[in-house]
Amino acid sequence: MGCAPASISTATAVPPTLIPEPTLTATPDPNAWDLVWADEFDLPNGSAPDSTKWNHQQGGSGWGNGELQHYTDSVENSFIQDGMLIIKVNKEYMLGRDYTSARLTTQFKGDWTNGRFEIRAKLPNTQGIWPAFWLLPSRGRYGSGPPGGEIDIMEMIGSEPNRSYGTLHFGNPAEHSSNSYDLPNGITYSDDFHTFALEWEPNEISWYVDDVLFHSVTEWFTSAKNATYPAPYDQDFYLLVNVAVGGHWPGNPDDTSVFPQMMYVDYVRVYQHPK
Repeated sequence: MGCAPASISTATAVPPTLIPEPTLTATPDPNAWDLVWADEFDLPNGSAPDSTKWNHQQGGSGWGNGELQHYTDSVENSFIQDGMLIIKVNKEYMLGRDYTSARLTTQFKGDWTNGRFEIRAKLPNTQGIWPAFWLLPSRGRYGSGPPGGEIDIMEMIGSEPNRSYGTLHFGNPAEHSSNSYDLPNGITYSDDFHTFALEWEPNEISWYVDDVLFHSVTEWFTSAKNATYPAPYDQDFYLLVNVAVGGHWPGNPDDTSVFPQMMYVDYVRVYQHPK
């Protein structure tokens, strides 16, 4: 986690037509969950993401994966347009990096233990692109890295545009449990909007695309001292949504790659069981 010219104005970024979306309370079992947090991205066109809900992480260190982008808080890289959040990746030089993008988090503004986490999104598609929707521990109770826990709700890489991945990371040495979901008939995740969801229960974590279950995990562990199951997944986590460029897994852009690239997010919603 050959190119077009660098940045285009946000005013010229035209989102695709949305297909009809579910109602605010629509889930596979609407009686099982209560909506506790959401962003429908209803701010005026050109606005930055709602700062009461989202933080911008910034920088271009490679993020531990050999990534090529510099994350910014600029409305050239993340903005609201026609009721959607758009994360836009530009091919432009910034502080030693050849691309700019955005990485948004809810840390200390939206933090949860267990729940259903949803994003409805249309993904970018070019070699070297790496969009993701994921969870990290808010306070690192069991340390950083895999012993502390990481849940990747959705990842897609440009070389596999019809395949999305769901992965649970844990342990030391690092272990993971992963599976993927392929769209049929050559359809790619850039062709239309899809709903990616995670249902995180105390003893089971399950992944869905368009309400189709494709992965479930009931066993994991942490190497942190004096920690017992279900650690590290017994603490608050926060959401992240970002688009990376290049890295060890997706590989780097090549002569076929086209920029700018856009990730269109219709909504992000969090549900929990009634108390």
